[in-house]
Amino acid sequence: MKSSQKPFLSVIIPAYNEEKRLPLTLVDIDRWVEKQDFLVEVIVVNDGSTDNTAQVVKKFQKTFPYLKLIDNYQNQGKGAVVRQGMLFSQGSWRLFMDADNSTTIDHFEKMLPYIAQGYEVIIGSRDSKDAPGACQAIPQPLWKRFLGNVGNLLIQILAVPGIWDTQCGFKCFSEKAAKDIFSKAKINGWGFDIEVLALARKLGYKIAIIPVYWRNDPHSHVKLKAYFQVLAQLLKIRLNLWRNVYKI
Repeated sequence: MKSSQKPFLSVIIPAYNEEKRLPLTLVDIDRWVEKQDFLVEVIVVNDGSTDNTAQVVKKFQKTFPYLKLIDNYQNQGKGAVVRQGMLFSQGSWRLFMDADNSTTIDHFEKMLPYIAQGYEVIIGSRDSKDAPGACQAIPQPLWKRFLGNVGNLLIQILAVPGIWDTQCGFKCFSEKAAKDIFSKAKINGWGFDIEVLALARKLGYKIAIIPVYWRNDPHSHVKLKAYFQVLAQLLKIRLNLWRNVYKI
């Protein structure tokens, strides 16, 4: 890719201690990129990893010319590094996905019809109530499903009504929507997905939803305390909306 050419798609991958899972994800993305007739850039945002995540990316950069690295030396949180990647990227469309490849890059192809229809915010969902055909190949543990269901009801009441899966790590934005939304976003932690969708609605963007085939990784970094952090951040988002902290 020539530096003067604008990519059609930017893929942002937030990564914290992902030296083991990231290589297979990058290889899978490369296979997909080779088949496309549009330009793609892939940006890994290292969130202050204490392992060799950054070194893994630098190694792959030798053979993947479209791969970029933002290397943060301090851990900031998933919301912060996704925001950083969204505002740094150059693509006409900007997609973030998880480093563990739980939702594979080829799902972007399901988003293309919605792009053609004029949608500027398109998200993946693991819940068939959002999009028929959505499923989880390996279900989450029971406690995660229970807390997720309870949490989603609160999310719908307080911030994003009508969306059953706000937390799927596969969301795409037009360049304009990415700049409008992420320049206003403030949540650095796991609750950033809720804030992003609430801001999209507040700014007048219609949200399209695609079904994803999601594979749960038993080594996920999302632990029990993350669910309570999300609820705390949900309350903060609701207060921010009431107080017009986002200045919309």
